[in-house]
Amino acid sequence: MSLTNLNSYKALHSHFEKMRAESMRDMFERDSERYKRYFIKVGGISLDYSKNRMNDETLKLLWNLADECGLKSRIESMFRGEKINFTEHRAALHTALRSRPGGNTGGDSIIVDNHDVMPEIANVLHRMSDFSDSVRSGSWLGYSNQIITDVVNIGIGGSDLGALMVCKALKSWGHPRLNMHFVSNVDGAQLQGVLEHIHPESTLFIVASKTFSTQETLTNALTARKWFLAHALDEKFIAKHFVAVSTNKEAVKAFGIDERNMFEFWDWVGGRYSLWSAIGLSIMLYLGKENFYSLLEGAYLMDCHFRNAPFAENMPVILAMLGIWYINFFDAGSHLIAPYDQYLRYFPKFIQQLDMESNGKQVNSDGQRVEYDTAPIIWGDMGINAQHAFFQLLHQGTHLTPIDMIASLSNKGNLPGHHEILLSNVFAQAQAFMKGRTYNEALSQLIAKGLDENEAKKLAPHRVFSGNRPSNILLLDEISPKNIGSLIALYEHKIVVQGIIWDINSFDQWGVELGKELAKDILSELSGESACSNKHDSSTQHLIKIYREFNKKG
Repeated sequence: MSLTNLNSYKALHSHFEKMRAESMRDMFERDSERYKRYFIKVGGISLDYSKNRMNDETLKLLWNLADECGLKSRIESMFRGEKINFTEHRAALHTALRSRPGGNTGGDSIIVDNHDVMPEIANVLHRMSDFSDSVRSGSWLGYSNQIITDVVNIGIGGSDLGALMVCKALKSWGHPRLNMHFVSNVDGAQLQGVLEHIHPESTLFIVASKTFSTQETLTNALTARKWFLAHALDEKFIAKHFVAVSTNKEAVKAFGIDERNMFEFWDWVGGRYSLWSAIGLSIMLYLGKENFYSLLEGAYLMDCHFRNAPFAENMPVILAMLGIWYINFFDAGSHLIAPYDQYLRYFPKFIQQLDMESNGKQVNSDGQRVEYDTAPIIWGDMGINAQHAFFQLLHQGTHLTPIDMIASLSNKGNLPGHHEILLSNVFAQAQAFMKGRTYNEALSQLIAKGLDENEAKKLAPHRVFSGNRPSNILLLDEISPKNIGSLIALYEHKIVVQGIIWDINSFDQWGVELGKELAKDILSELSGESACSNKHDSSTQHLIKIYREFNKKG
């Protein structure tokens, strides 16, 4: 049955008609205990969701919708390793990567295709740890017996963004000798900018590609290989300076990488969910194995909470269902991620890929086009900078945009007085979004400043804030490997819940394929290897001809 035909959905729609005019300001004035009921803490992360346009009845109806969609059993299916990625006939078992045998994170058997995947996970993690120790200790030497000072991760999408974000977020835990570089753009300017600042004798390249055939990644990797050999002169030295994260052993060997330095992962690990796997090798190199294990432990903590907590006390489910409330009833087409911490500056971009690539779908599990909105447009930036940029639209614009504001409580390591200013802005912005400012309040302020009444009446409408704009405040006790692991897992699970409610597949990404397929033909025409084809539309043909003529391709 379609989502919109469910009894719980219809009940929510009736409730929405009553709630759409309700004011959060009034709700707070009527209920001094509101903040207590809509606050939850899991591990080192606290969530204040009291500044949302909902009440107890809203939440009750949302839990009913979750029940009617079979959310609990669908969550269990994911953790058990069932093939919930139904278009590719795969499990989605990124959670298994956090369940570390012999560590503090479970390690129970998980069966996929009639065999236990946990020993394989343990083996790869052990090999990653040994390799990381050798590079960090300085025992891994380059071809001229120099220690490694620079690590260049070459990947794209899920093989880039997660590792990049975590390394930036946890820079305080990074090895002081290692400089981390991430190359994803096939525009040569990015790779060239890195190559100009590194030395071949002391650089380690990580080529991260599941198939070892992704065009952008392989192009960058081959260019890096050519640059390296121009200095090293002997292909045997590639083994000391290139490692691979892949499943394609033959292609890796053909590249010149020693198969002992290939770290594998599995088709049940989706790219955007893969930083917990060997794709996180750059993270382990930079942070060390113990901090990488803490990252896993933080995610495992959130996994256990998500799997076992009742919906009303379940942080990922709460965030997910509030998102459903705004997207499908208030027509909120976008969602803002605003971290108030310099180390988390790449977090919005990471969540952007995680959410939009997962739930940017238009057909349900039966292949029928859905009649409701799915994933919102995810966007964001550093909150303190955004206040002087696009927050104007959020406060006084015509769009309703729910907001997640993320900050840390600890002021350790910050300059005196700076952290208090930062948090004062977090709390003030959330209050302003909720409370707003009425016409009478604006008018009184202007008159109090000495304006005459007529002038004040002209200016007052421009100083009105409608308020009633929803926000969540996520407070980390501190920025740490464990808390960052929990934060990432929180958003992963939120996205999965929303996919279940919408009855879509959160684990495939066919939308990236069509453009890639067309690009292959166009590339041969741009390079002059083949003649311009009339199978393209007239605009595309014209654009190809402009390029060829400009670069004299004939």
